[in-house]
Amino acid sequence: MSAEDQITQPLLRFRDVVARGALYGLAAVPLLGVASLFVADHHDRMTFLAVVAGFAASLAGTAILFGLFFWWACGGDIRRCRDWRTIKGQSDSLTVAAPVMVRLGVLALVLFPGAVGLYHLVDGAGYGTLLYGD
Repeated sequence: MSAEDQITQPLLRFRDVVARGALYGLAAVPLLGVASLFVADHHDRMTFLAVVAGFAASLAGTAILFGLFFWWACGGDIRRCRDWRTIKGQSDSLTVAAPVMVRLGVLALVLFPGAVGLYHLVDGAGYGTLLYGD
């Protein structure tokens, strides 16, 4: 059985990778909201959300750019993570890295406005409320 026979078919499509990344990002926003409740101090909570927003923005830009470049460099041979065992050469790893980078970049791109929105929500919360903190 050749390596080509072991590759999961059909190969990944760009719109499916972007859609799954957006779905993961939408799921990450409520998790970030719950995680921020574990930071008790108001100022620390706002700092936490600001740092997450900044990290998400920089990760989104970097991961999408590299992912699109890798996607272009692969020439249509885009594989799933479970096809890692079919990799034979050093440059073949880009076929798995491209969709991972695009999906991670889209996740961060969706997480960024969610984190900024949570930041403003905590900033506008009234003193003594659950969102305000201690």
